[in-house]
Parts: sequence; C-alpha cells; structure tokens
Amino acid sequence: MARVLPLSCCLALLALGGCASLSGPACPVGQEPMRTAQLFFGRNIGHKPGVSEADFRAFVDQELTPRFPEGLTVLDGGGQWKGDENKMIREASKVVVLVLPLRGDSGDKLDAARRAYVRKFHQDSVMLVTQPACVAF
Repeated sequence: MARVLPLSCCLALLALGGCASLSGPACPVGQEPMRTAQLFFGRNIGHKPGVSEADFRAFVDQELTPRFPEGLTVLDGGGQWKGDENKMIREASKVVVLVLPLRGDSGDKLDAARRAYVRKFHQDSVMLVTQPACVAF
C-alpha cells in the first residue's frame, strides 16, 4: 500500500534537494566541486562566413580574458541547425570552455560576454551550457 506524505514533508524534501544542488557534486578526494561553462560562438554573419580567426582572437582578448582572467580553453567546432526555411545551416564555430566557482558573479560575466558577441558580430545568439563538475588542479 502506498503512503502519502503530508504537503509540509514534501516541501521540506524539495527544499533539501535544492540545498544539495547549491553545494555542488560530491567529489572524490583531491577534487573540489566547481562548474563548467561551454559557450558556442557561431562564425557566420547573416548566413555567410564572416568572423575570422583574427576577429575571434581579438574578441577573446577584449571581452573574455578580462572577464575570466583565471583562464579558458578555445576549441574549433562546427555546428548545424534547421533555419527559418527548414533548410540545414552549417557553420564553423568556436567553443570556449571555462571552469568556474560554484558561486559568484560568473553568470553575469557569461551573459555580458554573450551579449557582446551578439552585438559585435550580428548573431542571433550564443549558446551556453553549464554543469556541475569535480575539478583537480
């Protein structure tokens, strides 16, 4: 027979679950809980190639490095999606990987960097993926 918990117990369990996620993952000895962020920067402008290697390097130097002076990794990538006319669009991209503390203003910095790229290179968006991580230096 199934037992039904009172609403107050359910709310308490949900609250505790939320607290657990704020502390990060349980990490093995020698690693600390942090989070990673991956930013996906398309390099087409108006569905045409446009953001050169030099353009992107300047963006990293002017926008990303000042916001994340602890370091970052830049990878070459390629993306695809269905556009407005249901046609496959492919483009070269750059993926920037960051290791960030669990707390702090890194979310604001990520959003500001995304907005700067959209504005500077006339992009629709910059995709952001974040996830908890265990990190050893």
